Amino acid sequence: MTARQAPTQRHPEKAHRKSVPGPAKPDWIRVRAPSGAGYSRTRDLVRDAKLTTVCEEASCPNMGECWDQGHATMMIMGDTCTRGCTFCNVATGRPEALDPFEPGRVAKAVAQLGLRHVVITSVDRDDLADGGAEHFVRTIRAIRQCNPGTTIEILTPDFLKCDPAVVDVVVDARPDVFNHNLETVPGLYPQVRPGARYYHSLRLLDRVRQRNPSIFTKSGLMVGLGEDRQSVHQVMDDLRAAGVDFLTIGQYLQPTPKHHPVERYLPLEDFAALKVAALGKGFLMVAASPLTRSSYHADADFEKLQALRSETTGGLGQKGVSTQ
Repeated sequence: MTARQAPTQRHPEKAHRKSVPGPAKPDWIRVRAPSGAGYSRTRDLVRDAKLTTVCEEASCPNMGECWDQGHATMMIMGDTCTRGCTFCNVATGRPEALDPFEPGRVAKAVAQLGLRHVVITSVDRDDLADGGAEHFVRTIRAIRQCNPGTTIEILTPDFLKCDPAVVDVVVDARPDVFNHNLETVPGLYPQVRPGARYYHSLRLLDRVRQRNPSIFTKSGLMVGLGEDRQSVHQVMDDLRAAGVDFLTIGQYLQPTPKHHPVERYLPLEDFAALKVAALGKGFLMVAASPLTRSSYHADADFEKLQALRSETTGGLGQKGVSTQ
């Protein structure tokens, strides 16, 4: 794995931004420091396999808990992103060439960790004609060949600069869950996600559903970036119009003072209210809490999704459940 670098090296596009420290974290946001035998085993396995994880690169607050249980979210296609989103701690720059042996290493790590469910994500690769779609496919196939009993969840970039048909290539590899995060409300895209387009991301999720309705679709939002409740509810409506099954909502945590500032830490009752609202709009499943992240408890959540779909009559979205 690559060595950790100073923030100005990881984020050259943020080097000249004004430092804006966020407000003090409230009592309800507490993260356990990484430790334990399980954590050490996962760390050593990931490093020995020369794999990159979004857990580390994005400074996920749940890494200690998840790695102690042997759950790591693999980040394929390198550790350098071609985008410079102001919320994200993944390094920005010119990525290296794709590693053709990476899919096999990921598949082997999944077997060694004994994962029943694995989440595979990636950096944005705007330098590639297909945005890395074929690399996703090769990784899915390698995992299936090595771990036929493991279910696969992918968290993809938006493939904004590619032919729309590249999404079909990934869908046809039949991941069990196709996740693409909207991240924030459309009014904040110019400041928070300047390289992306809100309605393009919605169309991507809808295209997945149209191509293969049996695949669960999923998306996530961060709150505390400066959005208002009405705009969050509108995003929920847009996601439901695209047929998205599972919505995750978590508190934005500012990685460094150079990143987009936290405007507000939402209290627990606000997350509870958002969860109720989302379920009322017809999502099959909703996870909303300060530390909710896209792949947090993804294995258990997938089992719940399967059970809910099997119980649901009259189409998707008629019965929902909340989860922490």
